Amino acid sequence: MWLRRLLAAGLMLASPAWSARKPGDPLRPGFNLFTRQDDVKVGQENSKQVLAQYEVVKTQFVQDYVKRLGQKLAAMPEAKQSGFEFTFTVLNVDQINAFALPGGPMFIYTGLLKAVDNEAQLAGVMGHEMSHVILRHGTHEATKANGIQLLVGGLSGLLGGGDSMAGKLAQAGLGMGGNSLILKFSRDAESEADALGSHLMSEAGYDPVQMAKFFEKLSAGGSQGPQFLSDHPNPGNREAAIVAEMKTLPERQYTAGDSAPFARMKKEVAALPPPAKKPSADAVGPGGAVPPAGQTPEGWQRFQGQGYSMNYPAEWQAAGDANGATLAPRDGVVGAQVGFGVVAGRFAPSRGRGALSAATQDLVKKLQSENPKIQVSGAAKSVKVGGMDGLMTMLAGDSPFGGGEADGLVTVARGNGVMYFVFVAPDRDYARVEKTFLQMLDSVRWE
Repeated sequence: MWLRRLLAAGLMLASPAWSARKPGDPLRPGFNLFTRQDDVKVGQENSKQVLAQYEVVKTQFVQDYVKRLGQKLAAMPEAKQSGFEFTFTVLNVDQINAFALPGGPMFIYTGLLKAVDNEAQLAGVMGHEMSHVILRHGTHEATKANGIQLLVGGLSGLLGGGDSMAGKLAQAGLGMGGNSLILKFSRDAESEADALGSHLMSEAGYDPVQMAKFFEKLSAGGSQGPQFLSDHPNPGNREAAIVAEMKTLPERQYTAGDSAPFARMKKEVAALPPPAKKPSADAVGPGGAVPPAGQTPEGWQRFQGQGYSMNYPAEWQAAGDANGATLAPRDGVVGAQVGFGVVAGRFAPSRGRGALSAATQDLVKKLQSENPKIQVSGAAKSVKVGGMDGLMTMLAGDSPFGGGEADGLVTVARGNGVMYFVFVAPDRDYARVEKTFLQMLDSVRWE
């Protein structure tokens, strides 16, 4: 009987979490097997990783300005009733982004502060992110993904074992890695966050339409929008939906918030020194030996590729498919170019060029055809990769962070082609992170 109930619950978790909502309908958290205390714990653990990886803005006026605005929104009834204690930290990252972790920690990038046209737009983004926390969207997504395990053993059962807390959270999709669920939301979740965010804005005296105008500005901005919108899919005509929601709210006099403090904040942010255009030392990976196959050391995650697996630092993100993968810190990718991290893929050499040295030469030529500035900077050296013979060829090129770039190209004959890994870093940083790269290479296992 209990098994049938678990299976039925699992089917329920797999079904859509939200039905079609009408303007003015109640906004409540969806089904969630995590407790509110779990949300707080997840947020606290991930906050440590964020603060270790990014530079906190040292200008006190900017921090105080954003904190006051956040506290104003957090004082609104629907935020206060959630019971979560919100915190607000400005990070010196020149990208248009902001995110809030379960339990209340919110991080705002300086790129966002530069992009907003008025205080109401900033309040809109912050109210939207705050709404994801209030409605517990992050742990709701983790509930859907891990439902049966949670029903059987609860969070402690899912996160049991001897791994680090960062590793345990990553297993549940609650870490900051590339498979994280806590910052990836469905269009339904975005609609709910828009709606509740408009309530918070309205109660605080800001024009909710400004939130929609800013999101629409991002959507129309081409390369300006994806950093924020990649994890916040546009649910549709936001402005029409928010206007419809506003009709269900009490009439108020609204402001766009073009205040003297807002103008000073913009000036202070514009005067900030450039953010460090490379991951911090804490983001390049932990030291120590890589354990035997099948085990992942503390401070690392395990990436499962097509026919292979390898360890990578827990603070990094991973994305990939059958054709290739990218493992890098959040700020290691500039546009579509990896400037700091590891790229893995497969290459099919020309017929009759199956020998590893010849296939590697063909791969280098292909890379040079795509980017003529790439040059071979050293003779190929023999290496072992997962017990198999490989070659490491050092390449040089231009870094998207400015200056030169060093690329360690490792090739291994696999099947009818070549498996390759490119370890990428600015020239000036390669020696500093080479140990991490070698540990990643040593951890490769073939399947």
